[in-house]
Amino acid sequence: MSALFGGIRAPSTLGSHLRSYTWGNVSQLEKAGREFLIALAGEAPLLPGAQTLAFIDIDSMQKRVYGHSKQGARFGHTKIQGKSLLVRGLNALAAVVSTPLSAPVIAATRLRGGNAASARGAASLAARAIGTARDCGCTGTIIVRMDSAYYNGAVISAIRSRGARFSVTAPVNASIRAAIDAIGEDAWTPIRYPRAIWDDQLGAWISDAEVAEVEYTAFASKKGQAVTARLIVRRVRDLNKQAGAGQDELFPAWRHHAVFTDSPFELVQAEGQHRDHAIVEQVFADVTSGPLAHMPSGVFAANAAWLSIAAMAHNLLRADGALASLPFAKARAATIRRDLVAVAARTARHGRGHITLHLPEAWHREQEWLNLFHAGCGPPAAAA
Repeated sequence: MSALFGGIRAPSTLGSHLRSYTWGNVSQLEKAGREFLIALAGEAPLLPGAQTLAFIDIDSMQKRVYGHSKQGARFGHTKIQGKSLLVRGLNALAAVVSTPLSAPVIAATRLRGGNAASARGAASLAARAIGTARDCGCTGTIIVRMDSAYYNGAVISAIRSRGARFSVTAPVNASIRAAIDAIGEDAWTPIRYPRAIWDDQLGAWISDAEVAEVEYTAFASKKGQAVTARLIVRRVRDLNKQAGAGQDELFPAWRHHAVFTDSPFELVQAEGQHRDHAIVEQVFADVTSGPLAHMPSGVFAANAAWLSIAAMAHNLLRADGALASLPFAKARAATIRRDLVAVAARTARHGRGHITLHLPEAWHREQEWLNLFHAGCGPPAAAA
């Protein structure tokens, strides 16, 4: 501890240190976090398959706070158990990087006031996340996935200018509705999802749908921001809840979900990949149950620094799992902490020699822990 930190400090010292941060110090810490992730990617198989395909998912989370003197705390929209609520808190914007074979790691974060619009600062964050992903070895195709809050010309332009592709949920406005109505009935492709999807509006599990696509030009009214790409539409039968009472439908009614994308993949695959954007919610759940359980300070810059530290802790935990074994590489963060970090072991010192760590006998995670230990510290020295 003394070699790494220059001595042992009280917990209150860390709080005093963070409260002294300015916004420039927070930016320096965010840069250190990106460099830390790049170094981790060089030492652990964090992103297997990144040379072919990688995804960047951008989303925000409203983190509830309770102190009346919290700087930046405002009421903002969030969804809890499928219901949209106003929650007083701070808004954390994050970009996570993943591949089809890996669990997501956090590439960029930004803390905002609780009432900040979702797309505020998203363009610069996306550009920064793409650069970090490239430095982590994502040399193949990068697709940035977002929900409808980021359906914005500036955000999409920033993504395309960095050589990445985009996949964003499109709000069904008048122009998109007209494009959907122009799709012929013979253009729809029936698909069956391997896993059912919960539909909040219908209040039911949906497992059957049809997809189609049409060319669409977005942001045509904004000078220099017009983008022509694919509009992929998934339609789901709008079930009649009164059908059991004899109120059968006269004709089928459909609900439509649109995705605006320039993905190079074929129709069904591109639509399925976009639905996997929900993986970012798992990252928020992991950090909320761990390092971001609360915003500890009343100072906004201190909480922004804490968010960056939480992202580094999450990435370090993901590297631990990747080095331990393949199952742990995609396990929940809580599982890794329980099985590999919170180890029931006994320490012993022989005279003035090294400390010996006695692990439990017949421990079912012994080999995974030893894999992680050897990767971090090297194999034990040969006996004399």
